[in-house]
Amino acid sequence: MTITKTKSLPRKANRKKTMAREADRYDLYQQSVQAPDHEVCFFRRVYKAEFGRHPKILREDFCGTHAICCEWVKHKGNKAIGVDIDPEPLAWGIEHNQAKLSRGARERIELIQGDVRQVIGPKAEVLAAENFSYWIFKTRKELCNYFKKARQNLGNEGLMVLDLMGGPESMEENSQDEHEMSGFTYIWDQARLDPISHHCRYHIHFHFSDGSKLDKSFTYDWRFWT
Repeated sequence: MTITKTKSLPRKANRKKTMAREADRYDLYQQSVQAPDHEVCFFRRVYKAEFGRHPKILREDFCGTHAICCEWVKHKGNKAIGVDIDPEPLAWGIEHNQAKLSRGARERIELIQGDVRQVIGPKAEVLAAENFSYWIFKTRKELCNYFKKARQNLGNEGLMVLDLMGGPESMEENSQDEHEMSGFTYIWDQARLDPISHHCRYHIHFHFSDGSKLDKSFTYDWRFWT
């Protein structure tokens, strides 16, 4: 038997390490978009002003990495319920956000992977649906249906917290808003907005000082609700 040897192909050079390749998009998002300590403080302050006491039970719809849930349970006795349909950010939050909590605090977080419109109970005192996530509902019927379900998830002394956006700049198409963060630039890209239907497409980009980029790290196909 004759064995013919062939020349080995040269190995491909290792892909150059860049800040973008080393970055974690969920970590960048939390640094750029969220301030859980401020938000939880706001929830507690407004709730106490309305009902004369601090709330104990939070439900975070569209919770993603559930950073707000994790901040909420830092207050002794507080319980948090996080609901999101996407398993990836839920898992990331368990590994990175919950890992920073005490065991007792982690035990007071309940995570549910599912559609926020289908997960009913237990009743919360504060229900947060932030970062415009409810804009995923593009018709008035869909949005009203979600609000009805949200109301079912609130107790008699309940408070719902939503983000709103307004002003002429928020309606501009092909408009970018840049913010310098620690070690990177956060870019909010208003790529498309239909003035008739208000259907819109937005992106989040992250650019780094070495020239590398994470473009379209997050993309949102929403309806702009005014």
